[in-house]
Amino acid sequence: MVSSQRLRSVIKTLAVVMAVAMPLAVTISSSVDARPSSGGSRGSRTFSAPPSTPTAPNAAQPLNRTITQPGAKAPAAAPAGGGFFNRPGMGMLGGLAAGFLGAGLLGMLFGGGLFSGLGGLSSIIGLILQIGLIYLVVRLAMSWWKRRNAPAYAHASAAPGQAPQPDQGPMANARSGFGFGLGGGSNDAPLEIKPDDYDAFERLLGEVQTAWSNEDIGKLHTLATPEMVSYFTEDLNANKERGVINKVSDVKLLQGDLAEAWREGTTDYATVALRYGLIDKTIERATGKIVEGSDAPQEVTDVWTFVRRPGSQWELSAIQAT
Repeated sequence: MVSSQRLRSVIKTLAVVMAVAMPLAVTISSSVDARPSSGGSRGSRTFSAPPSTPTAPNAAQPLNRTITQPGAKAPAAAPAGGGFFNRPGMGMLGGLAAGFLGAGLLGMLFGGGLFSGLGGLSSIIGLILQIGLIYLVVRLAMSWWKRRNAPAYAHASAAPGQAPQPDQGPMANARSGFGFGLGGGSNDAPLEIKPDDYDAFERLLGEVQTAWSNEDIGKLHTLATPEMVSYFTEDLNANKERGVINKVSDVKLLQGDLAEAWREGTTDYATVALRYGLIDKTIERATGKIVEGSDAPQEVTDVWTFVRRPGSQWELSAIQAT
């Protein structure tokens, strides 16, 4: 009997720990970087996470600044139909079963057995049944959580009938295929990204960082959308108010691949994962003293989205940290 009570106490403790730990597990901490920061728009996919890639296997952080408004309100909650006790045909039986289980779990947490309110099961068989039901509930909860948070995966691959291309530098893996949009509307057309496009993305990576470091707003206007330039200007003005300047140098692309590429009307979009090296430091304007960062090279992985309108070149449309 003492053994049974001890085991029940352990189970109660585990249940409380899981209830506290699960919300904490999904809390994401982010660091603020001095280099050009997150923000921008991805057309109809602004509020959809770009697919993971080998270069950026972790999910990209949501855009924390954007002028894009959500295109449509989220649909109202559908009638319960996928839950364990809400399957078609369960009807009142499902509600009763869920009620019994809920009452049992509460009874266990507040001092009684799982079925203490139904007469109690103090035997070892009752204890085993309690453990089994808790295990089932935890498995169902974890399965639901994984399905809810699983990222969409898409990898660039060679076009049908097209032989793989030889290595052409850091972005060679992406140059051999197409990017198919997985997060936008059904009318978005897939877009072929060619080697010249990847060259443009690599060039923009370096030029944007250089213009940012030089606080050259005029140059940034030729490299990025007006929205992105407004964010750059806001951040640069904040640095001026602090009496500091962010210096980014030795930018070198180490690896890059395509997350997705699509067309909306006459506008082309391409989201690319970029892993690059750089020296990132913030110095006092008056003395040149380093106040953030260092002269040591570091590696960074970001997800950049580029946009191309008719008659124009590619320009930076969004930056997302990973």
